[in-house]
Amino acid sequence: MGVRSVFDAGEMRRELEKCGVDPHKFLPLIWKHVILKWNHHSSDWGWEKHVPSLPSPAYSLLHSIPPLSSSLHSVFHSNDNLTTKLLIKLHSGDFVEAVIMRYDTRLGKYAGKPRPGGVRATLCISSQVGCKMGCKFCATGTMGFKSSLTSGEIVEQLVHASSFSQIRNVVFMGMGEPLNNYSAVVESIRVMTGLPFQLSLKRITVSTVGIIHAINKLHNDLPGLNLAVSLHAPVQDIRCQIMPAARAFPLQKLMDSLQEYQRNSQQKILIEYIMLDGVNDEEQHAHQLGKLLETFQVVVNLIPFNSIGMLSQFKPTTEQKVSTFQKILRGTYNIRTTIRKQMGQDISGACGQLVVNTPDKSLGNAEPLTDIEDLVI
Repeated sequence: MGVRSVFDAGEMRRELEKCGVDPHKFLPLIWKHVILKWNHHSSDWGWEKHVPSLPSPAYSLLHSIPPLSSSLHSVFHSNDNLTTKLLIKLHSGDFVEAVIMRYDTRLGKYAGKPRPGGVRATLCISSQVGCKMGCKFCATGTMGFKSSLTSGEIVEQLVHASSFSQIRNVVFMGMGEPLNNYSAVVESIRVMTGLPFQLSLKRITVSTVGIIHAINKLHNDLPGLNLAVSLHAPVQDIRCQIMPAARAFPLQKLMDSLQEYQRNSQQKILIEYIMLDGVNDEEQHAHQLGKLLETFQVVVNLIPFNSIGMLSQFKPTTEQKVSTFQKILRGTYNIRTTIRKQMGQDISGACGQLVVNTPDKSLGNAEPLTDIEDLVI
Protein backbone atom coordinates (compact mmCIF):
# COMPACT_ATOMS: atom_id res chain seq x y z
CA MET A 1 0.00 0.00 0.00
CA GLY A 2 1.26 3.47 -0.90
CA VAL A 3 1.35 6.57 1.26
CA ARG A 4 -2.16 7.18 2.57
CA SER A 5 -1.76 10.82 3.68
CA VAL A 6 0.83 13.52 3.04
CA PHE A 7 0.75 14.04 6.81
CA ASP A 8 2.08 10.51 7.45
CA ALA A 9 5.47 12.01 8.15
CA GLY A 10 7.63 8.90 8.33
CA GLU A 11 6.37 7.41 5.08
CA MET A 12 6.52 10.75 3.26
CA ARG A 13 10.12 11.33 4.34
CA ARG A 14 11.14 7.89 3.10
CA GLU A 15 9.39 8.33 -0.25
CA LEU A 16 10.79 11.81 -0.84
CA GLU A 17 14.30 10.58 -0.05
CA LYS A 18 13.86 7.76 -2.59
CA CYS A 19 13.02 10.45 -5.16
CA GLY A 20 16.13 12.43 -4.27
CA VAL A 21 14.07 15.23 -2.67
CA ASP A 22 15.10 16.71 0.68
CA PRO A 23 12.13 16.02 3.01
CA HIS A 24 13.34 18.43 5.70
CA LYS A 25 13.21 21.30 3.22
CA PHE A 26 10.13 20.46 1.18
CA LEU A 27 7.75 18.44 3.40
CA PRO A 28 6.85 21.38 5.69
CA LEU A 29 6.27 23.45 2.55
CA ILE A 30 3.86 20.82 1.19
CA TRP A 31 2.00 20.72 4.50
CA LYS A 32 1.79 24.52 4.66
CA HIS A 33 0.11 24.80 1.26
CA VAL A 34 -2.33 21.98 1.98
CA ILE A 35 -3.36 23.60 5.28
CA LEU A 36 -3.83 27.01 3.69
CA LYS A 37 -5.52 26.00 0.44
CA TRP A 38 -7.27 22.61 0.72
CA ASN A 39 -10.58 23.89 2.12
CA HIS A 40 -10.89 26.48 -0.65
CA HIS A 41 -9.68 24.31 -3.54
CA SER A 42 -10.65 20.72 -2.70
CA SER A 43 -12.83 20.41 -5.81
CA ASP A 44 -10.14 21.56 -8.26
CA TRP A 45 -6.98 20.51 -6.44
CA GLY A 46 -3.79 20.25 -8.45
CA TRP A 47 -0.39 19.74 -6.88
CA GLU A 48 1.51 21.89 -9.41
CA LYS A 49 -1.18 24.58 -9.24
CA HIS A 50 -1.54 24.82 -5.48
CA VAL A 51 1.92 23.79 -4.22
CA PRO A 52 4.43 25.65 -6.41
CA SER A 53 8.21 25.44 -6.57
CA LEU A 54 8.73 21.76 -5.76
CA PRO A 55 11.29 19.57 -7.56
CA SER A 56 9.67 17.61 -10.39
CA PRO A 57 10.25 14.19 -8.71
CA ALA A 58 8.15 15.41 -5.78
CA TYR A 59 5.19 16.07 -8.09
CA SER A 60 5.52 12.57 -9.55
CA LEU A 61 5.17 11.17 -6.04
CA LEU A 62 2.35 13.50 -4.97
CA HIS A 63 0.16 12.64 -7.96
CA SER A 64 -0.57 9.29 -6.28
CA ILE A 65 -1.40 10.83 -2.87
CA PRO A 66 -4.52 12.84 -1.97
CA PRO A 67 -3.88 16.04 0.03
CA LEU A 68 -6.04 14.62 2.83
CA SER A 69 -6.99 10.97 3.27
CA SER A 70 -9.97 11.89 5.46
CA SER A 71 -12.98 14.10 4.85
CA LEU A 72 -15.17 16.26 7.03
CA HIS A 73 -18.52 14.46 7.08
CA SER A 74 -20.55 16.57 9.55
CA VAL A 75 -20.14 19.54 11.85
CA PHE A 76 -22.20 20.19 14.99
CA HIS A 77 -22.12 23.46 16.94
CA SER A 78 -23.30 23.76 20.54
CA ASN A 79 -25.96 26.37 21.26
CA ASP A 80 -23.46 28.58 23.07
CA ASN A 81 -20.97 28.30 20.15
CA LEU A 82 -18.20 27.35 22.59
CA THR A 83 -17.99 23.77 21.33
CA THR A 84 -17.82 22.36 17.81
CA LYS A 85 -17.84 18.62 17.13
CA LEU A 86 -16.35 17.32 13.89
CA LEU A 87 -17.38 13.95 12.49
CA ILE A 88 -14.50 12.86 10.26
CA LYS A 89 -14.68 10.05 7.71
CA LEU A 90 -11.45 8.10 7.31
CA HIS A 91 -10.04 6.47 4.19
CA SER A 92 -11.30 3.11 5.54
CA GLY A 93 -14.87 4.36 5.76
CA ASP A 94 -14.80 4.43 9.57
CA PHE A 95 -15.55 7.60 11.50
CA VAL A 96 -13.84 9.42 14.37
CA GLU A 97 -14.82 12.52 16.28
CA ALA A 98 -12.80 15.56 17.26
CA VAL A 99 -14.05 18.42 19.42
CA ILE A 100 -13.06 22.10 19.38
CA MET A 101 -13.53 23.81 22.76
CA ARG A 102 -13.23 27.57 23.08
CA TYR A 103 -11.89 28.99 26.35
CA ASP A 104 -11.07 32.37 27.81
CA THR A 105 -7.39 32.57 28.71
CA ARG A 106 -8.08 35.41 31.17
CA LEU A 107 -9.96 33.01 33.46
CA GLY A 108 -6.74 31.08 34.12
CA LYS A 109 -4.28 32.21 36.78
CA TYR A 110 -0.52 32.66 36.59
CA ALA A 111 1.42 33.75 39.70
CA GLY A 112 -1.93 34.58 41.29
CA LYS A 113 -2.94 36.99 38.52
CA PRO A 114 -5.29 36.61 35.52
CA ARG A 115 -3.50 35.48 32.39
CA PRO A 116 -3.25 37.93 29.48
CA GLY A 117 -5.07 37.17 26.26
CA GLY A 118 -8.61 36.27 25.35
CA VAL A 119 -10.72 33.50 23.87
CA ARG A 120 -8.78 30.73 22.07
CA ALA A 121 -9.36 27.12 21.16
CA THR A 122 -8.33 23.65 22.28
CA LEU A 123 -8.78 20.58 20.10
CA CYS A 124 -9.71 17.26 21.67
CA ILE A 125 -8.33 14.66 19.31
CA SER A 126 -8.93 10.93 18.72
CA SER A 127 -6.17 8.35 18.35
CA GLN A 128 -8.20 5.21 17.58
CA VAL A 129 -11.53 4.10 16.15
CA GLY A 130 -13.18 2.76 19.30
CA CYS A 131 -11.14 1.66 22.30
CA LYS A 132 -9.91 -1.58 23.91
CA MET A 133 -10.06 -0.25 27.47
CA GLY A 134 -13.81 -0.76 27.95
CA CYS A 135 -14.27 1.88 30.67
CA LYS A 136 -17.86 1.45 31.78
CA PHE A 137 -18.58 5.17 32.12
CA CYS A 138 -17.31 6.08 28.62
CA ALA A 139 -19.35 6.02 25.41
CA THR A 140 -16.32 5.20 23.25
CA GLY A 141 -15.80 2.03 25.28
CA THR A 142 -19.20 0.76 24.13
CA MET A 143 -17.95 0.70 20.52
CA GLY A 144 -15.25 -1.86 21.14
CA PHE A 145 -11.95 -1.50 19.29
CA LYS A 146 -11.82 -1.25 15.49
CA SER A 147 -8.45 0.19 14.48
CA SER A 148 -5.64 2.58 15.35
CA LEU A 149 -5.19 5.76 13.35
CA THR A 150 -2.05 6.52 11.39
CA SER A 151 -0.03 9.56 12.42
CA GLY A 152 -1.38 11.33 9.34
CA GLU A 153 -5.00 10.61 10.27
CA ILE A 154 -4.33 12.06 13.71
CA VAL A 155 -2.72 15.21 12.28
CA GLU A 156 -5.54 15.62 9.75
CA GLN A 157 -7.96 16.22 12.63
CA LEU A 158 -5.91 19.32 13.44
CA VAL A 159 -5.99 20.35 9.77
CA HIS A 160 -9.79 20.05 9.63
CA ALA A 161 -10.22 21.89 12.94
CA SER A 162 -7.92 24.73 11.88
CA SER A 163 -10.49 25.83 9.30
CA PHE A 164 -12.89 26.64 12.17
CA SER A 165 -10.61 28.07 14.85
CA GLN A 166 -6.98 28.89 15.47
CA ILE A 167 -5.97 25.92 17.62
CA ARG A 168 -3.54 26.70 20.44
CA ASN A 169 -3.82 23.53 22.53
CA VAL A 170 -4.31 19.86 21.67
CA VAL A 171 -5.51 17.22 24.12
CA PHE A 172 -5.46 13.51 23.29
CA MET A 173 -8.68 12.85 25.19
CA GLY A 174 -10.94 11.81 22.33
CA MET A 175 -11.70 8.31 21.09
CA GLY A 176 -9.15 5.62 21.93
CA GLU A 177 -6.26 5.05 24.34
CA PRO A 178 -3.37 7.14 22.95
CA LEU A 179 -0.60 5.04 24.49
CA ASN A 180 -2.00 1.92 22.81
CA ASN A 181 -1.15 3.67 19.53
CA TYR A 182 2.18 4.90 20.82
CA SER A 183 4.31 5.27 17.68
CA ALA A 184 1.63 7.07 15.66
CA VAL A 185 0.78 9.41 18.53
CA VAL A 186 4.44 10.31 19.12
CA GLU A 187 5.03 10.94 15.41
CA SER A 188 1.87 13.05 15.10
CA ILE A 189 2.93 15.22 18.04
CA ARG A 190 6.35 15.74 16.49
CA VAL A 191 4.61 16.94 13.32
CA MET A 192 2.34 19.27 15.31
CA THR A 193 5.30 20.85 17.11
CA GLY A 194 7.32 21.34 13.92
CA LEU A 195 6.77 23.53 10.88
CA PRO A 196 4.22 24.66 9.82
CA PHE A 197 1.99 24.01 12.87
CA GLN A 198 4.56 24.99 15.53
CA LEU A 199 2.43 24.09 18.55
CA SER A 200 4.28 24.11 21.85
CA LEU A 201 4.76 20.75 23.58
CA LYS A 202 3.65 22.57 26.73
CA ARG A 203 0.28 23.02 25.02
CA ILE A 204 -0.22 19.33 24.22
CA THR A 205 -1.62 16.84 26.73
CA VAL A 206 -1.80 13.07 26.34
CA SER A 207 -4.29 11.24 28.54
CA THR A 208 -3.91 7.57 29.45
CA VAL A 209 -5.63 5.01 31.67
CA GLY A 210 -2.11 4.08 32.76
CA ILE A 211 -0.21 2.02 30.16
CA ILE A 212 2.86 1.62 32.33
CA HIS A 213 5.46 0.51 29.77
CA ALA A 214 4.51 3.45 27.51
CA ILE A 215 4.56 5.99 30.33
CA ASN A 216 8.11 4.81 31.05
CA LYS A 217 9.17 5.87 27.52
CA LEU A 218 7.16 9.05 27.15
CA HIS A 219 9.47 11.61 28.75
CA ASN A 220 12.47 10.52 26.70
CA ASP A 221 10.50 10.64 23.45
CA LEU A 222 8.58 13.87 24.11
CA PRO A 223 10.21 15.91 26.90
CA GLY A 224 7.96 18.77 27.98
CA LEU A 225 4.69 17.03 27.06
CA ASN A 226 1.82 17.23 29.57
CA LEU A 227 0.68 13.87 30.95
CA ALA A 228 -2.86 13.26 32.18
CA VAL A 229 -3.83 10.04 33.94
CA SER A 230 -7.39 8.74 34.01
CA LEU A 231 -7.26 7.51 37.58
CA HIS A 232 -10.97 7.64 38.51
CA ALA A 233 -10.58 5.63 41.73
CA PRO A 234 -8.21 5.69 44.72
CA VAL A 235 -7.99 1.91 45.18
CA GLN A 236 -7.43 -1.01 42.82
CA ASP A 237 -10.72 -2.84 43.35
CA ILE A 238 -12.89 0.17 42.44
CA ARG A 239 -10.66 0.91 39.45
CA CYS A 240 -11.12 -2.63 38.18
CA GLN A 241 -14.87 -2.38 38.72
CA ILE A 242 -15.28 0.67 36.48
CA MET A 243 -12.15 0.27 34.29
CA PRO A 244 -11.63 -3.41 33.36
CA ALA A 245 -8.24 -2.65 31.77
CA ALA A 246 -6.92 -1.63 35.21
CA ARG A 247 -6.44 -5.32 36.02
CA ALA A 248 -3.41 -5.29 33.73
CA PHE A 249 -1.96 -2.20 35.40
CA PRO A 250 -2.00 -2.56 39.19
CA LEU A 251 -2.43 0.76 40.95
CA GLN A 252 0.79 0.58 42.97
CA LYS A 253 2.87 -0.20 39.87
CA LEU A 254 1.16 2.66 38.07
CA MET A 255 1.95 5.07 40.89
CA ASP A 256 5.58 3.88 40.90
CA SER A 257 5.86 4.64 37.17
CA LEU A 258 4.28 8.07 37.67
CA GLN A 259 6.75 8.79 40.47
CA GLU A 260 9.61 7.95 38.10
CA TYR A 261 8.02 10.00 35.30
CA GLN A 262 7.70 13.02 37.56
CA ARG A 263 11.24 12.63 38.87
CA ASN A 264 12.55 12.70 35.29
CA SER A 265 10.21 15.35 33.86
CA GLN A 266 9.89 17.70 36.87
CA GLN A 267 6.36 18.45 35.62
CA LYS A 268 2.98 18.37 37.27
CA ILE A 269 0.72 15.48 36.30
CA LEU A 270 -2.98 16.03 35.65
CA ILE A 271 -5.13 13.47 37.46
CA GLU A 272 -8.58 12.93 35.93
CA TYR A 273 -11.25 11.67 38.30
CA ILE A 274 -14.81 11.09 37.14
CA MET A 275 -17.41 11.46 39.88
CA LEU A 276 -19.83 8.51 40.00
CA ASP A 277 -22.61 8.59 42.56
CA GLY A 278 -22.14 5.97 45.27
CA VAL A 279 -19.11 4.43 43.55
CA ASN A 280 -16.06 6.66 44.08
CA ASP A 281 -17.41 9.94 45.45
CA GLU A 282 -17.65 9.45 49.21
CA GLU A 283 -15.53 11.33 51.76
CA GLN A 284 -13.51 8.19 52.47
CA HIS A 285 -12.58 8.04 48.78
CA ALA A 286 -11.39 11.66 48.92
CA HIS A 287 -9.12 10.81 51.86
CA GLN A 288 -7.83 7.68 50.09
CA LEU A 289 -7.07 9.74 46.98
CA GLY A 290 -5.38 12.45 49.02
CA LYS A 291 -3.08 9.93 50.71
CA LEU A 292 -2.31 8.29 47.36
CA LEU A 293 -1.27 11.59 45.77
CA GLU A 294 0.21 13.59 48.66
CA THR A 295 3.83 12.96 47.61
CA PHE A 296 3.17 14.01 43.99
CA GLN A 297 2.98 17.38 42.26
CA VAL A 298 -0.44 17.04 40.65
CA VAL A 299 -3.59 18.87 39.67
CA VAL A 300 -6.73 16.80 40.27
CA ASN A 301 -9.54 17.51 37.82
CA LEU A 302 -12.91 16.29 39.13
CA ILE A 303 -15.15 15.44 36.18
CA PRO A 304 -18.96 15.44 36.45
CA PHE A 305 -20.31 12.24 34.89
CA ASN A 306 -21.97 12.81 31.51
CA SER A 307 -24.83 10.46 30.74
CA ILE A 308 -24.36 8.10 27.81
CA GLY A 309 -28.05 7.30 27.54
CA MET A 310 -29.69 3.98 28.25
CA LEU A 311 -26.28 2.29 28.27
CA SER A 312 -25.32 3.99 31.51
CA GLN A 313 -25.38 2.16 34.84
CA PHE A 314 -24.09 5.23 36.68
CA LYS A 315 -25.55 8.46 38.01
CA PRO A 316 -23.87 11.86 38.37
CA THR A 317 -22.64 12.92 41.80
CA THR A 318 -24.48 15.85 43.38
CA GLU A 319 -22.79 19.24 43.26
CA GLN A 320 -22.62 19.23 47.07
CA LYS A 321 -20.67 15.95 47.17
CA VAL A 322 -18.32 17.15 44.44
CA SER A 323 -17.68 20.32 46.42
CA THR A 324 -17.03 18.36 49.63
CA PHE A 325 -14.63 16.04 47.77
CA GLN A 326 -12.75 19.06 46.44
CA LYS A 327 -12.55 20.70 49.88
CA ILE A 328 -11.04 17.55 51.43
CA LEU A 329 -8.32 17.31 48.77
CA ARG A 330 -7.54 21.01 49.01
CA GLY A 331 -7.90 21.55 52.72
CA THR A 332 -6.55 18.34 54.22
CA TYR A 333 -3.94 17.36 51.62
CA ASN A 334 -3.12 20.71 49.97
CA ILE A 335 -3.72 19.22 46.52
CA ARG A 336 -4.75 21.64 43.80
CA THR A 337 -8.19 20.44 42.76
CA THR A 338 -10.49 21.79 40.06
CA ILE A 339 -13.96 20.85 38.84
CA ARG A 340 -14.27 20.43 35.10
CA LYS A 341 -17.03 22.51 33.59
CA GLN A 342 -19.22 20.66 31.14
CA MET A 343 -18.92 21.66 27.49
CA GLY A 344 -20.70 20.35 24.41
CA GLN A 345 -23.26 18.14 26.16
CA ASP A 346 -25.95 19.22 23.72
CA ILE A 347 -23.91 17.83 20.81
CA SER A 348 -22.59 14.77 22.70
CA GLY A 349 -19.14 16.34 22.72
CA ALA A 350 -18.54 16.34 26.47
CA CYS A 351 -16.10 14.13 28.36
CA GLY A 352 -17.05 10.47 27.99
CA GLN A 353 -19.64 11.11 25.27
CA LEU A 354 -17.53 10.59 22.14
CA VAL A 355 -19.10 7.83 20.11
CA VAL A 356 -20.08 8.10 16.48
CA ASN A 357 -23.66 9.39 16.60
CA THR A 358 -25.79 12.48 16.09
CA PRO A 359 -26.27 15.20 18.69
CA ASP A 360 -28.90 15.17 21.40
CA LYS A 361 -31.25 18.02 22.15
CA SER A 362 -29.86 21.32 23.39
CA LEU A 363 -29.06 21.77 27.06
CA GLY A 364 -28.50 25.53 27.06
CA ASN A 365 -25.74 28.11 27.12
CA ALA A 366 -22.55 28.72 29.08
CA GLU A 367 -19.83 31.31 29.60
CA PRO A 368 -16.25 30.89 28.30
CA LEU A 369 -14.21 28.60 30.57
CA THR A 370 -10.63 28.17 31.71
CA ASP A 371 -8.59 25.47 29.97
CA ILE A 372 -6.76 22.29 31.04
CA GLU A 373 -3.30 23.53 30.06
CA ASP A 374 -3.84 26.65 32.16
CA LEU A 375 -4.20 24.35 35.18
CA VAL A 376 -0.93 22.43 34.92
CA ILE A 377 1.46 25.25 33.99
